[in-house]
Amino acid sequence: MTTNASDLRTSQRAREVIATVNTGVFIDGQWGEAASGARFDVVNPATEEVVATVADGGPEDALRAIETAGRVQRDWARTAPRERGEILRRAYDLIMARQDELALIMTTEMGKPLAEARGEVAYAAEFFRWFSEEAVRIGGDLTTTGDGKNRILVSREPVGPSVLVTPWNFPLAMGTRKIGPAIAAGCTIVFKPANLTPLSSLALVDILVEAGLPAGVLNVVCTIDASSVVSPWMASGIARKISFTGSTAVGVRLLEQASQHVMRSSMELGGNAPFVVFEDADLDRAVEGAVAAKMRNMGEACTAANRIFVQRPIAEEFARRLAARLGALSVGDGAEPGTEVGPLVEEKALRKVQELVDDAVGKGAKVVCGGNRPDRPGYFYSPTVLSDVSADADLMAEEIFGPVAPVVPFDTEEEAVRLANDTPWGLAGYLFTQDVDRGFRVGEALEVGMVGLNTGIVSNPAAPFGGVKASGLGREGGRVGIDEFLEYKYMAIPRA
Repeated sequence: MTTNASDLRTSQRAREVIATVNTGVFIDGQWGEAASGARFDVVNPATEEVVATVADGGPEDALRAIETAGRVQRDWARTAPRERGEILRRAYDLIMARQDELALIMTTEMGKPLAEARGEVAYAAEFFRWFSEEAVRIGGDLTTTGDGKNRILVSREPVGPSVLVTPWNFPLAMGTRKIGPAIAAGCTIVFKPANLTPLSSLALVDILVEAGLPAGVLNVVCTIDASSVVSPWMASGIARKISFTGSTAVGVRLLEQASQHVMRSSMELGGNAPFVVFEDADLDRAVEGAVAAKMRNMGEACTAANRIFVQRPIAEEFARRLAARLGALSVGDGAEPGTEVGPLVEEKALRKVQELVDDAVGKGAKVVCGGNRPDRPGYFYSPTVLSDVSADADLMAEEIFGPVAPVVPFDTEEEAVRLANDTPWGLAGYLFTQDVDRGFRVGEALEVGMVGLNTGIVSNPAAPFGGVKASGLGREGGRVGIDEFLEYKYMAIPRA
């Protein structure tokens, strides 16, 4: 692989941009080192090179952060809704003005192609714009009891100091999706970004400070030992809310901890999304939908199409067309021009994907395209299509989190629904058909929180994002997203 002048300029620009990011702990409006003085490395998954070091927080930093959030909560809750909204709106403008720089940071630490990173920056910013408008729409109610003796006054108040924990796969959007409604509602925040991709979140902190967020409202501690920071927050008795995006196993542990103080909880957990294609579907549209649902973020998304069920008369043709599309995608460093598929986030993720493919092939699956690791540095995996996948293959029951598309034939609508729902998870599902009645019927039958009907993209800041079953609790985004950070208070007032 050769390195051209454009690549060198991009690499130099990435170093310059990353050098401007504060990499300490951020508590009470001040940047500083972790109490232990420890730091950890951030690695570019395309080159396996260390691009930054970040303060490695621990229990002492965590306690300072949550105590600050608790101390500031009362004053922040009294801030005018319009003021909170204007802070978010200014932050939106700043993010969009720095879209290229933020995208370059994201690509460098996470791997996704620059074009996709720019898309995430715009998507992330939109959560701030959306919730800037919701801040002034926090309403209440005034009614009269049935017997006419009392007035019922209902108001809504901030739930209080909130613990926010985000994953590595959408490092900017997952932060704004949680921080936006918390700020809009009047909640103070302790925030732990993912240690694999902390730089995007840390860059966001300075944007919020520049936008006018008061000291102590947002407190950020990065760490390579999540429990050393999050557990003290959960046990503090100060935090009143936990919002977590990540694995179901970790979510269950956090719910157990939340129960000790009866904390409000919202969890966006794992997924095992079915992608169902009926024989009457527009095949070209279905293939493009599968590319979008499978390959967004290199397949590293909880909403990614994990199991592709295609009605038997068109299954072979669908697999062939999908393989042609995926096989033609350009794999490379996300910062290189023309790259369509970047690396996976780390070596462990790469090994897992290869193990899942090997298991499926060992159980009879056929490799239509891909199925291997390109011969180059970095954590790359070739876009892969598998056919004739056995029902007992591990990738039918586990999140693949990589660019692997298993195609499984089905015969009847009833079978498709049964196969789609045969999983503990229920985040997203997709179906393609030109029969309107079938679209509604199957969409309603899928046990998921979100359905894409003839589309491979369901995420939007204006829509409620979340799942059912083992995929979590609560919703983020949309008109209901702010509800997760608000409590109802009722006052009974006798009528004179």
